[in-house]
Amino acid sequence: MSLTPTELAYLASQHLGRLATLRPDGTLQNSPVGFQWNEETSTIDIFGFNMESSRKFRNVAATGQVAFVVDDLPSVEPWRVRCLEIRGTAEAIEEPTPLIRVHPRRVISFGIEETDTEAHSLTLNARDVA
Repeated sequence: MSLTPTELAYLASQHLGRLATLRPDGTLQNSPVGFQWNEETSTIDIFGFNMESSRKFRNVAATGQVAFVVDDLPSVEPWRVRCLEIRGTAEAIEEPTPLIRVHPRRVISFGIEETDTEAHSLTLNARDVA
């Protein structure tokens, strides 16, 4: 499994992420997206209205390179930040329902496992996954 149980629980508690895709001309695009963890394939599945006609879908079909981020600020007093970044490859799936399937290759998280740690003392959990 590429994500820890705590990271999976964090993803399940969130509704919105941001998907950065690489355009064929080498520029980047970042889009807010709905998502869900697909336990069967160990992937992030990105879905949405008119997905198959979106620029992000075409970018994934052309380049297959993505970064996906979910973060939040559960408290400002004290300051608490949580973040999960997933870098990897993706595929644009047309049937039966158009979606983008993100295959994690690198996972970076902070503030998710260390819920009681002071913000400036958080450690980065960065790892490559198979």
